[in-house]
Amino acid sequence: MTFDVGTCEGDDGSAIDWDAQAADFDEEPDHGLRDPQVRAAWATRLTDWLPPEPGDVLDVGCGTGSLSLLASERGHRVTAVDLSTEMAARARAKLAGHDARILVGDAARPPVGDSRFDAILSRHVLWMLPDPEATLRHWHALLRPGGRLILIEGVWGTVSPVGIPATDLVRALTPLVPHTHAERLSGDARLWGRAVEDERYAVVAVKAAEG
Repeated sequence: MTFDVGTCEGDDGSAIDWDAQAADFDEEPDHGLRDPQVRAAWATRLTDWLPPEPGDVLDVGCGTGSLSLLASERGHRVTAVDLSTEMAARARAKLAGHDARILVGDAARPPVGDSRFDAILSRHVLWMLPDPEATLRHWHALLRPGGRLILIEGVWGTVSPVGIPATDLVRALTPLVPHTHAERLSGDARLWGRAVEDERYAVVAVKAAEG
């Protein structure tokens, strides 16, 4: 199948300069998680989605590292990747003193070498990548047996909506994994710091275990 996705562009059609966006990125409630209620809501969801035992988590397109920090606080060893050097610098500062490494690189092909992970976390990243299906295959290959893809995505806008519908993402994952779970997030205003009307969701896909 082929996703009908948008491109990583600003209102004028130019590519978004994520280095320039970094300074104000955490002003959005769900980016900076500065509101205790928003932070607690994401912490609860991540606890449900991530493996129950501490493991290795790869956060692709990590931004300033807010979700990476929550994962680290739950005992996981985090590798966080972002293409923007400024975003990565802020993530590095945010995760100082935690069991985490922050890398600059492409979310679609994270520069992790032979490392394998118990979970890969991605929030609002897949829909902006040029080949989401190839990216899913590559991420799946980076998982250990029984590992989890945690994909937080949505569809934004009404006139010219962009994003990936949940049904399309689940369908694309079907050849890769034996089990997926989709969870609607639009109805929980605590996650976004406000009520939202567009489609926002999470899909947790579990890789087959060997044997």
